[in-house]
Amino acid sequence: MAPDPTSPQSLADPADSDKPSSSKRGDYLSWDEYFMSVALLASQRSKDPVTQVGAVIVSDKVIVGVGYNGMPRGCDDDEMPWGKTSEDPLENKYLYVCHAEMNAILNKNSESVRGSTIYCTLFPCCSCAKYIIQAGITRVVYLKDKPSNKEMIAAKIMFERTGVEFSQFAPTKRRLVLDFESMSIDISSGSRSPGDADQC
Repeated sequence: MAPDPTSPQSLADPADSDKPSSSKRGDYLSWDEYFMSVALLASQRSKDPVTQVGAVIVSDKVIVGVGYNGMPRGCDDDEMPWGKTSEDPLENKYLYVCHAEMNAILNKNSESVRGSTIYCTLFPCCSCAKYIIQAGITRVVYLKDKPSNKEMIAAKIMFERTGVEFSQFAPTKRRLVLDFESMSIDISSGSRSPGDADQC
C-alpha cells in the first residue's frame, strides 16, 4: 500500500530533521557509564605491557580520586621490571607495582572517602580490598572479574563480611570512542561533534 500523502509523517518538512531539538538528547551516559569510562581512560596511563587497570572513587556523584596500576613515585618506569615469568621474584613486577585502587585512595582530593563508591576496571585483589575496607568505601563497581582467582575470592569474602557492596558493571552502550583527530565523541548509537553544539 502506498503511503498516505496527507499523513502527518508525509506532511512533515524534511528540513525539520536538521533543526536543533528543544528537548535533551537521549543517548547521554548514565552515571555508572560515565565513571567507569573515566576508570577505563585512567587505565591507559598504565605502563604495564600486559595489564592496564584504572580506578575512580566517587562521592555524591563527584570524582574524588583516580588511580591506575604503576610503579611507586620516584621509581624509573624504564628501570623497573614489568615481566612476571622470571624465576627470581625480584625480577618480576609483582613486588613493586602499586595497584589502581591503592593509588586512587592515596591520590584522593578529599579529606575522606568514607561512604563512597569505587569504580574498577578489574575486581580488586585481596590487598586492595583491605585498603578499600579500611578507607571506609562502601560500594565497589567492577568491569571484569577473575572468578577462580584466590585473591579475588578472598576480597569477596572480606567485602561480604564487612558489608561492602559489590556489583559488576552492566553497560547499556557497546562502546565509547574518543577521536581526537576529528574532535568528536562517537557513542555506539551515533556521534556528536563539538561543532554541533552551542558554545556555552
